[in-house]
Amino acid sequence: MYKIIQPTKIIFGSDSAKNYSYPSKCLVITSQGSQKRDWFNYLGLKDFDVFDSVEPNPSMETINEILSKFNFDTFSTIIGLGGGSSLDVAKYIAFKTKKRKIMIPTTFGSGSEVTRISVLKVDGKKCSFHDDKIVSDVAIIDPNFIKNAPKEIIKNSAIDACAQCTEAFDSKLGNTYTKFLCEKAFGFLESGILNSNYEYLALGSLISGLGFGNSSTTLGHALSYVFSNEGISHGHALAFTTTLSHKFNNSKFYLRFKNLVKYLNFESIHLEQDLDDAAKIILTDRKHLDFNPKDVTKENIIEILEEINHKKFQL
Repeated sequence: MYKIIQPTKIIFGSDSAKNYSYPSKCLVITSQGSQKRDWFNYLGLKDFDVFDSVEPNPSMETINEILSKFNFDTFSTIIGLGGGSSLDVAKYIAFKTKKRKIMIPTTFGSGSEVTRISVLKVDGKKCSFHDDKIVSDVAIIDPNFIKNAPKEIIKNSAIDACAQCTEAFDSKLGNTYTKFLCEKAFGFLESGILNSNYEYLALGSLISGLGFGNSSTTLGHALSYVFSNEGISHGHALAFTTTLSHKFNNSKFYLRFKNLVKYLNFESIHLEQDLDDAAKIILTDRKHLDFNPKDVTKENIIEILEEINHKKFQL
């Protein structure tokens, strides 16, 4: 037996965010630049307030700032608008304040619009918060947003989604439903990357979110957070940590994933932290490692980190 958690309503397609009828008295949680990009006019929002200071890799301090800044008795709905960081913050705020949630991704890779997960920094370290009540009520996926996104964001978002669905396919938590979704997602994402098909990228990310959101990511994600803590973007880190995790796990996706990383021309990364200390931190991430298809030791982790730092593997 397995349980499937997903939004009550998922809306996909060009102009879907523009044509949706939004409720009154909303709080929009987003990042800087939303107004410059004219997103609020595109959505046709009228009766709303805004918090537009969500940072990349958001922290619990941001959550506390929002909770103290607004009177939530005046809001009917929390709208998350932006990349995974904005959506993770919006979902967590709505979860804490028991408000209705509408999530609108403007980049495609996190899958946050359909998952029961919020990733936030606590004391400078990334933590994943999991709860069925975190999942959004409505997810609106409009490929129009991706058309004007910077190429670097598209690249990082695409490989993030590829990492999620391929790790989740191999996860011990996977089942027939999630494996079907994850394999389909990777096919759309792979084709979207190789053919610059933005609709396929958006659709692949959505399906990936439904797949990994009901399974789990694994070793690649556990390894990536120590790099993110040093300022390396999540997708950029995953390009290398998931490649080597797939190699370690003998994943059937290893070569296809590796070829996409090579095609997208990611620059090499380096971890400044002492590798022994980093390995100790990574080993505490049981939400990812307990469901990895193979057992992982401290020695395994250090070996992978050394391979990344010293560029011992060839893309």
